[in-house]
Formats: sequence, C-alpha cells, structure tokens
Amino acid sequence: MSSAPEFDPKNMQFRQLGNSGLRVSILSFGGWLTLGGTQDAKATEALLKLAFEHGVNTFDTAEVYSGGKCEIAMGQAIKNLGYERSDLVIITKIFFGTGSKSPNGKGLSRKHIVEGLDASLKRLQMDYVDVVKAHRPDVSTPMHEIVRAFNHVINTGKAHYWGTSEWSSFQIQEAHDIADKLGLIPPVSDQCQYNMFHRERPEKEYAPLYEKYGYGTTIWSPLASGVLTGKYNDGVPDDSRLANHKDMAHRLTSEEGKANIEKVRKLTEIASSLDTTPTILALAWCASKKHVSTVILGATKPEQLEENLKALDLLEKLTPEVDAKIEEVLANKPEAESTWGR
Repeated sequence: MSSAPEFDPKNMQFRQLGNSGLRVSILSFGGWLTLGGTQDAKATEALLKLAFEHGVNTFDTAEVYSGGKCEIAMGQAIKNLGYERSDLVIITKIFFGTGSKSPNGKGLSRKHIVEGLDASLKRLQMDYVDVVKAHRPDVSTPMHEIVRAFNHVINTGKAHYWGTSEWSSFQIQEAHDIADKLGLIPPVSDQCQYNMFHRERPEKEYAPLYEKYGYGTTIWSPLASGVLTGKYNDGVPDDSRLANHKDMAHRLTSEEGKANIEKVRKLTEIASSLDTTPTILALAWCASKKHVSTVILGATKPEQLEENLKALDLLEKLTPEVDAKIEEVLANKPEAESTWGR
C-alpha cells in the first residue's frame, strides 16, 4: 500500500481563520462554477493536485454547487489522490439545498443544518468538514436555533468550526451575542464578496467585527467575475463566462461598467510596471488585506490556476507606494470607522 503524498507548503503563507486556531492557506481553491459540471474526473484531480503541490491546504465547496455534484467531484478527487485528511481544510456551506422541492430541503432550520451537512459529508466521502458555513442568512429561523444547530454538528464531530456567508454585521453580532449568553461556540468568519470594485461590506460594515471578535473573511469573486483580468476591456468574448450571463454582460455597458473598464486599463499599467498581470495584481491586492483569511481561487484549467497562484509572489511588491497608486485609480475606498488593511 503506497503512502499518502506528503504535504509541502513550499512558499505558501498561512493565516488564522479569524480568531480561531485553524491555519488556512492565504490562497485557496473553490469549486463554484468549476467542479461537478462538464469537467471530467481527471481534470478535477489535476486542478486539486496542482493546488496541493503549490501549498494550498484549503478547499471550498457547498451543497448547492452543481446541485451537490461539486462536493461529489471534490471528495472523489481527494480520495483518488490519496491525501491525508489531516493535511486539508475543507469548507462547505449549507442553506440553498441541492434542488429538492421539500419545504425543509433548504434554509437554516436545525433539521436542514443537520441533515444537509450529513448529506454533504456523504457526497464528500468524509467524516467531517473543518468549517461549515451558513451560506446565507435565514430570517425565517430564530437565531438561537441556528446557533444551537451549528454547535450541535460541531459537538457531534461533523465540523470543527462554523461561519457565515454574506450575513450583515447585525446578524453576525446577534449570533455572537446568543453564543456568548448561552456559552456556545460563535461563528469565526464570513465568506463575502470582495474585490477592487466591491469593498463596502468587508471594509466598512465588518470593521467593528474585526476589532471586537477578530472575525475573519474567506473571499469569493476576487476578480469581479473576471472583469479585473482585463479580458472584457474590448467587449465580451464569445467563449467567456459573461457571454452566458447577459444581465452581467449588460452591466459592462452601463456608465459604472465603462468607468470600471477604464480603471482596469490603468490598473494594467500598474501591473506592467511590476512585471505582472492585472489578474495577479487584483488577487494579491485582495490577499494583502490583513483581515482576509483566504482568497478563494476558481479555475477550470491548470494553466489558469498556475497563473493565479503567482499572486503569492507579488505580495512583497505591494508597498504602500504601490497601494497608493492603486487607490488613486480606484477612487472608491470606503471611509471605515476603524482600521483596515495594513
């Protein structure tokens, strides 16, 4: 019987997930829009293997991604690759279900949190996940029920930590208050959209949470659906993601969209001065923020992932002077009430 591949962090950097003791790679790999669709098993294995060999230990999925097929693909790939479970940090999310019409097939009731996670674990072929997140807030379920349910799955060994995704700061505060009052485990991080064009919530709204709880963030859409790569500077290519999302493509022709494209052109000049690409610049900029625990990368091809992972090497070049040039181009920094960034 061959031994499991040994995890080698290479030059990867690791951060605590919020105020927890869990260490996550600052660049992680996500399966949204990537795994469980038209991609075959070998292609999935190639992506996970490449990420692992570059020191990525954190992998993100959700019950809703491809109707549960993303979890199946990720779990099978990890099994086939023979990785030690203890080397990996697996994050999944519960809320949207997998498409069931059952009235309890989605949401954050105790029933769905427990049964939904059980189903996720079965698809992943794992005994536990490291982090289970509430994929969205559920205003129809009392917060005390949500907090107790996530504590239940932790206490029964099905997860080590729990978190949120796109919750308001008020909802996160409420969850912490209830956990504190009842002596329960609070959430440790939020999975939120954050990029050069989407900054208000993570930089301003969450600022008090960082200071009060050491709350962390796991970031999705760091490239603003590909806009920050520069590939839409001259229109929407037929083979691009936005070609199949007309509403998103239409935004590029709005006044704000046109202004953002012009900003990308200027950001490309800054990237060129650093001998890099606007893609790598945008990813490194996001990862450089101190309250970001990990930036989730999504790629369908190994060469895309290889390119994205170069963001790690750019971090040391993002000096205060470079950051000032970026801010001058963006001109959209929220006026946070507390410290953010460096």
